[in-house]
Amino acid sequence: MDEWLLSIQGGVRLGVFLGVFGLMAIWELLAARRELAAERGSRWVTNLGVMVLDSLTQRLVFPAAAMGMALTAERAGWGLFHRLEAPAWVALLASIVLLDLAIYVQHVVFHAVPVLWRLHLVHHTDVHVDVTTGLRFHPLEIVASMAIKMAAIAVLGPPLLAVLVFEVMLNGLAMFNHSNVHIPGGIDRTLRWAIVTPDMHRIHHSVDGVEHNRNFGFNLSCWDRLFRTYRDQPEKGHLDMALGLPIFRSASWRSLPRLLWMPFARQDSNSDHGAPD
Repeated sequence: MDEWLLSIQGGVRLGVFLGVFGLMAIWELLAARRELAAERGSRWVTNLGVMVLDSLTQRLVFPAAAMGMALTAERAGWGLFHRLEAPAWVALLASIVLLDLAIYVQHVVFHAVPVLWRLHLVHHTDVHVDVTTGLRFHPLEIVASMAIKMAAIAVLGPPLLAVLVFEVMLNGLAMFNHSNVHIPGGIDRTLRWAIVTPDMHRIHHSVDGVEHNRNFGFNLSCWDRLFRTYRDQPEKGHLDMALGLPIFRSASWRSLPRLLWMPFARQDSNSDHGAPD
C-alpha cells in the first residue's frame, strides 16, 4: 500500500492541481468577484514563475518531502498515532485535522515573527488576488514551511494516505480560496462553516493592517473562529477594499527577479516601493 501511494502521489497531485487551476481560471473569467487591479498576463507570468522555482527548490532541499517523512516516521515508529495504535480511520481523519491546525499556527507565526514576515510578505504584495496568488510564495518560505510540516509529521506520525490527502487539499483549497470568483452570499455563508471561502480569505489580503491579521486559515475555517482571528466582512466591502500591502505597490516590483529580492529590500515609507501606482 505504501509503495503504491508513493508511486501515484506525483500523478494525483499534478492531476488535481491542473484540474482545480483550470476550473478556477475559467470561473474567474466567467464570474469574477472584482475587477482586475493589475494586468493579468504579467502577474500570471510572475506568479507561475515563482511557483516553478518553489517546486525546484523543494525537490532540491527536500527530495522526499512530506510523504518521505511520513514513511520514515512509520518505519521508525515515530509520532503520536504510531504510539497510540489508533484505528486507521481515526488516525486518518485526526491527522488531516491536526496537520491543518499546524498550518494555521504556522501562518500566524509567519505574520508575527519579523524575519518570517519578510518572506511571507511576497505573498501579500499581490495587488490583485486570484487563483495564481495561491501559488505565489517566496522559495525560502517554501523551504521553511516544508521544514515545519515535516516536523509536525514526525511528531504526529500520520498515515501516509492522510499526508497525501492533506497535501492535495492544501494545494487545491489554496487555489480555490484565493480565486477571484463570485459565490452567492447564502452559499458562501454555508461553506464557511466548513472551509475557507474566497470572500473569507480575501479579507486576509486587505491593505488594512487589522484585516490582514485575520482569517489565517487555509483549509478548515474552524481555527479562526476558535482562536478569535475570524472576521466576517471587510470594512469597505469586497468591491471597494484595497488588496496587497502599502509597500512594494509600484509596477516595477512585479517582475520575478524583483519579487525574489523583495524580502531583502528596504521597507521604509520614503522609498519608491512605498508609493502606489
